[in-house]
Amino acid sequence: MTSSIVYKGELRTEATHLYSQSVVETDAPLDNQGMAQRFSPTDLVATALGSCMMTIMGIKARDMQIDLTGTKIEILKHMKSEPRRIGAVDVKFILPAGLQLDDKQRTILQNAALTCPVAKSLDPAIEQNVVFNW
Repeated sequence: MTSSIVYKGELRTEATHLYSQSVVETDAPLDNQGMAQRFSPTDLVATALGSCMMTIMGIKARDMQIDLTGTKIEILKHMKSEPRRIGAVDVKFILPAGLQLDDKQRTILQNAALTCPVAKSLDPAIEQNVVFNW
């Protein structure tokens, strides 16, 4: 098993990663009867996309002996209704100032990010709008 989830009441869950025992709590969003005091499940999906992209990009960068430490990603999730679902995720990479890469290196790293497992697992109806700010 990967994780165990317990319903804590009040539209909240607690998910435990079984290998590491790290815990993530969720809350329903304000627009769906929650208090929005924690990530919502759909927030986690959108965040997982950015985190996965950065991880795969980081693996490729390490192989190329490029240090991406300090790279920031901003995520914006867009919800749709009827049925309620994620319609789009905006992923904005902000790479460290002074990072000197040529066009080939940038293309390799961008392609690594865009082919991460989460990106390839999401329904094609979910728009993935990705911007790299070099």
